[in-house]
Amino acid sequence: MTTPSKPYIKRTQRDYTLGFKLQVVAAVEKGDMTYKQAQSIYGIQGRSTVLTWLRKHGKMDWTQSPRRHAMSSSPKAKETPAQKIKRLEKELDDERMRNLLLNEVVDILDAEHGTGLRKKLNSQGARSLQAQKKVSLSRACELLGISRQCVYQREKRTRQRKLELTAVKDMVQELRRYMPRLGTRKLYFLLKQKFVESGIKLGRDAFFDYLRSEHLLVKPKRSYTKTTNSKHWMKKYPNLLKDYAPKQPEDVFVSDITYVQSEDGIHYLSLVTDAYSRKIMGYELSNEMKATDVVKALDMAQNSKQYERKTVHHSDRGLQYCSGVYQEKLKENRMRPSMTDGYDCYQNALAERVNGILKQEFLLYKCLNMRELKQVVDESIYIYNNMRPHLSLGLKTPNEVHKKSQQQGLLA
Repeated sequence: MTTPSKPYIKRTQRDYTLGFKLQVVAAVEKGDMTYKQAQSIYGIQGRSTVLTWLRKHGKMDWTQSPRRHAMSSSPKAKETPAQKIKRLEKELDDERMRNLLLNEVVDILDAEHGTGLRKKLNSQGARSLQAQKKVSLSRACELLGISRQCVYQREKRTRQRKLELTAVKDMVQELRRYMPRLGTRKLYFLLKQKFVESGIKLGRDAFFDYLRSEHLLVKPKRSYTKTTNSKHWMKKYPNLLKDYAPKQPEDVFVSDITYVQSEDGIHYLSLVTDAYSRKIMGYELSNEMKATDVVKALDMAQNSKQYERKTVHHSDRGLQYCSGVYQEKLKENRMRPSMTDGYDCYQNALAERVNGILKQEFLLYKCLNMRELKQVVDESIYIYNNMRPHLSLGLKTPNEVHKKSQQQGLLA
């Protein structure tokens, strides 16, 4: 005897009360069942009916794929023991593969770039894990394939190296007494021989790293204040340096004016620099930018000359350099005037660079008055000419280059 099958009754959304819908939504969002299980348990018709309720009444975001959402929201709710074992085995395999890849990367870096990361960092990693109380030192060493003795020996070498490099810090600070913002490459050049004499093995890159660890690297400063007024009626002269580079000292002088400050206010420093040797030949500190003050720097440069040759004098188009008193002094000293075109400061880049060196490496602190500032300027220019090496001069000082040329001329 066959039992008659129940007739299929099609239901619509109106056949489910709001309370029932909210109950199903709460059960699914709590993780008691998936939305498909809810459809099966309660006999809810339609493939997306429960999903529609979830999107309308749920507190979670159901706009993404329901399968991904169900997995991310409650993976443990629907996981069987076999599924959990399978998932954990996959995660373990992934971790092993990741470990192999990281080890391969370290080996490549050590082999191709000579970094020595494995040797350097294994003992540090073991100590770090121990410090975080994640694992004992013995267990960490076992996992990393090293011995505890390796860790102790490396720490001992690190302490000895730090003690050895204390002398380097003293040497750097001694030079920084005179040149507080001298760059690292120049410092290394000046100290390299002392390292050899002291038996300290320290390359340039390691020297950089050491200064960085001791916070002794200098950061560049950038500042610009306009001191040139080129909009005037006086005669300007053509740029003679476009197709000419100085071949010996005192071929070309470059001049510029920069501002410096004290507690009394703003002062102006006029400089005349030899373009070949980078030596500051003349300077004058004044309270104003008068042509008569700028001429004093030119007079000092003329008196400092060591060669009897004609010189090109290059400057910007400022009022002081175009003035009659300055141009007369140039004629008197047999110097040919040359000026930048328009307002391009890069056509007098060497003079600007010397200004920058003095202000960024020497004139760092505000003096009380002009008398103090004058003393600092005198000391700074002496150190610049006689002690500070220039990269553009093969790490020689301006005075060395200037004198060397004079000696070669005498020998010839």
